[in-house]
Parts: sequence; structure tokens; C-alpha cells
Amino acid sequence: MAVSSCARAFASFECRSEPDFSRPEIPSAGYSRNSKSANLRGGAAAFRGLSSPILRFPPNFVRQLSTKARRNCSNIGVAQIVAAAWSNNQAASGSMPAAKAVDAAAVAAVAPVEIETGVDKVVSAGEDVVCDGENVQVDDLPPFKYASFLNSDGSVAIHAGERLGRAIVTDAITTPVVNTSAYFFKKTSDLIDFKEKRSTSFEYGRYGNYTTVVAEEKISALEGTESTILMASGMCASTVMLMALVPAGGHLVTTTDCYRKTRIFIETILPKMGITATVIDPADIGGLESALEKNKVALFFTESPTNPFLRCVDIERVSKLCHDKGALVCIDGTFATPLNQKAIALGADIVVHSATKFIAGHNDVIAGSISGPDKLISVVRNLHHIIGGALNPNAAYLIIRGMKTLHLRIQQQNSTAQRMAEILEAHPKITRVYYPGLASHPEHNLAKKQMTGFGGVVSFEVDGDLLTTAKFVDALKIPYIAPSFGGCESIVDQPAIMSYWDLSQSERAKYGIFDNLVRFSFGIEDFEDLKADVLQALETI
Repeated sequence: MAVSSCARAFASFECRSEPDFSRPEIPSAGYSRNSKSANLRGGAAAFRGLSSPILRFPPNFVRQLSTKARRNCSNIGVAQIVAAAWSNNQAASGSMPAAKAVDAAAVAAVAPVEIETGVDKVVSAGEDVVCDGENVQVDDLPPFKYASFLNSDGSVAIHAGERLGRAIVTDAITTPVVNTSAYFFKKTSDLIDFKEKRSTSFEYGRYGNYTTVVAEEKISALEGTESTILMASGMCASTVMLMALVPAGGHLVTTTDCYRKTRIFIETILPKMGITATVIDPADIGGLESALEKNKVALFFTESPTNPFLRCVDIERVSKLCHDKGALVCIDGTFATPLNQKAIALGADIVVHSATKFIAGHNDVIAGSISGPDKLISVVRNLHHIIGGALNPNAAYLIIRGMKTLHLRIQQQNSTAQRMAEILEAHPKITRVYYPGLASHPEHNLAKKQMTGFGGVVSFEVDGDLLTTAKFVDALKIPYIAPSFGGCESIVDQPAIMSYWDLSQSERAKYGIFDNLVRFSFGIEDFEDLKADVLQALETI
């Protein structure tokens, strides 16, 4: 049987090595810097293990591609070559009729050829092909390394976890979505190696996913920490973190201004576990010192900036105070994002995000993340594996996609929010504006010290009552009246109605939620359009 010219050109096929952008040292033995080609050996034996560790072709598809490869070599692609080679190997082992595969003996006669590649490694005639087509397990997930030439968070957000080391062997630029509920092991000994931690892989979808790992590594890279775990929502992340790190009967400190559902969990659910809490003003350092003296505090947990008044906590100072007393510090950095604030670098142990907001950034996914050192995140991860709340891999893909424009979106949202906050503060129909970028904000100087941008959310009070404020909100044409924030589309709401309507006016006032309060999340629309819309709406009241 005649062998196609493509089979001659690709005497053996090897999965392309992932370029290491962070390794400056001289290559080790077996690599040649001066070589511009790889000496690839021929022979039927070279066709072993040609499929990706993730994807294998069904037999019918393989046979069709193999036939096509013999009939029309001019249009053959890499996937067809892989399929034809897989077919050859099956024929050689007797599992497929020989008439339906390229003659292995003829292929074996093809001499090794020199093929120009971008990989410096020289494959010697005695080496086996790198890929193991029979096993989807990855022996060692490549640890993330910073590339020396990537100094910008924007570049890291695009390439971390993907070009800079990915768990999935593929030449695709985008990360594949691995929709699977479980992972198989080729043989029992592989399973035992995994259980005894001699090899690394996944076992069940709730315990991890290849697509999700990429999103986690991106967040870890931006936060400058060892590990990140993604969960099904921001509330899932916060609640699991609190239950994992505060022991039964323990004590935590939190702040007055925070997301209401978090407060409800701390006030109503944690006491059932014997966990008590001290609630202080975000700027009350004396209150924190007193709580640390009177209680064995396990954790200080707060948002910074807070929701909805964007109060800021002195992360460096509270971290030192807490660490001196053996307490951990967790900062919810959702409003800040990893680009505007580095809580870990400021001294915090853990940073939590509602990835639903700025991180994903497109109002199309719900997720939460927890980042910190391995020793702490592993404790959270163990409880998460029990409770559940795993992130769907399709949602992880949306986060990956969203993060690639994170730096561009944050730049626009920071700029728009700052300019609009200044305009609103000067407007006669606005009585007060809450935004860390304004000199009038109580923590403005602190925000300038620990943040590089002040975020895309501005809260303000309209000069009027509930109905007057609602009239202003209804007159807006660009933003959606909706919960959440941080997406490309602008969103506006009255917290008194959106989040606290089940409470009386006097009960809402206890939390500082007045009827005229508005929370405005600026998207990435044109600034002049947003400005005109807001000013026109204000003219209606």
C-alpha cells in the first residue's frame, strides 16, 4: 500500500511542548539552543499515545479521517493526522481490521525527517512520544510561574493559567470547557497513586475541574497568593470560609457596613455553632483592639471598600493588630478588584471576591473566590468538598473570558465613576456622595495609600424622599434597575427597596439605609452618554 506524502512528512507526531515564558536559565541536557529543528523518528511504534490527554476520537470518526487522509492529503489537518496515527496503532495491535488503516509496515519504512519547529528539544530515536493517549490523568499540574517580561496586571490577567502553564494539552488559544462530572483512571494502581498523592489529577467534578483551575490560577496570579478556590457564588465563598476558619465556639470581628446577606449569616447562622461576633465601625481601630483583648478572636472579616457606603479599612494596620493576637484577617475585595487593591500584599491572610461582579464583568455568571496561602485554602477546600457549591465549568470559562478584559474595563469604570462622583457632589439636587476618590470621603487619604483606583460604584443621596428618588431612578435611560454591580452595563438601585424593603423605615435607618440612597454601578458605556443621562434624570425631580 502506498503511503501518503503527509504520512511521510509527519513520520511521528508529538504534542507540542508548552513554552515556558518564565524560565531564564540555560536549557538542561537534551535541549539545544542552536537547533531550529526536531529530529522526529519514524515507525509504527511512534504512533503510540497520539491523542490529547483530554480528547480522543471515536472509532468511526477515526476511520473516516484515516480514509480521508489517504484520499486527499492536501487538506489534511493535525487532528486528521492524529486520528490516522491512532488508527494505525489499533491496526498494529489487532483491534482494527488492517484494511481500514494505513499499512504500519510501510509507515515504519519512512525515514526520519527534519521538521522546522519552534521547540528546542531534540527527540532522540530511543525516546517515547510524550503524550499518553490512553490516560486522561495529568501527572503533574504545572505550577503557575510569573513570566519575567509580564509586569502588568493586565497582561497577567490574560495569560496566567493558560499560556503560562496550563493543565490541558491543546494548541487552542482559548481554554476548553471540560464538561465532566467525573474523571477515570486507566488502572487501579493509577488510582492508588492518586490517593497516596504520588500523582496529581482530579477524581470527581465537585473536587476540581481543568477549566476551573485556569480561572483560579488567574486570580491567584493577580492577588499574588499561592492558591485560589472558586465556588458557585460569592455568598458560598464567604459562608464556607467563615465556617472553615472560625472554630465552633469561636469569635470573629466584622464591620457595621457590609453586604446584608453576610450580616444575616453572621448574626443568625453562626450563633447556632456557638460563634459570636463583635461589630465595629470600619475605622474604629480602638474597637478592634478592645475586641482582641476581651475575646480569643479567630478572624477579622470585612469588606474594603464596603457595601454600600464604600468605607475603607486600614488593611495594613488591622493585619498587624490581629496577627499579634493570633487572629486571621480576611478582606472582601469585591468592590476594589485585584487591580485596584492588593489585600494580601497589605498584610491580609485571605481575600474573598464575588467574582460575579467586576472579575467576570459581563453580568452573565455567578461565582465566588477565596485566595490565600495553601495551608489556609486547603482547610476551606476540604469543607467545600463536603458542602458542595462547586462552580460549573461553563461558568469558569465565562470568568476566564471576562478576566481578559478586566484591566480595560476597570480603567474605564474607575475613570467614569471618579468623574461622575465629582459631578454629583457639585449638583444641588444631591445631598451627599460616597466614593473613596473624593476628598470628602472619610477614608480618602487611606484609600489613596492602599488603592490604585477607587472602583466603578458610587453611592449618593438624592435631595428628596423615597418617591422622589424613585422618580430619578426611573428617569434614567442607560442603567438597568437591578441588583449586583461591576458589569459592562451600568446598573442602578435604591438599597431601601432592592435590599431592605422587608424592613421598616426605622429599621433600615439603623443600618444607615435611608430612602433617598442610590447605588450606581457605572459600566463601560461612553462617559458623555452617562453624564447626559444622569443630569437629565436629575432635572425631572
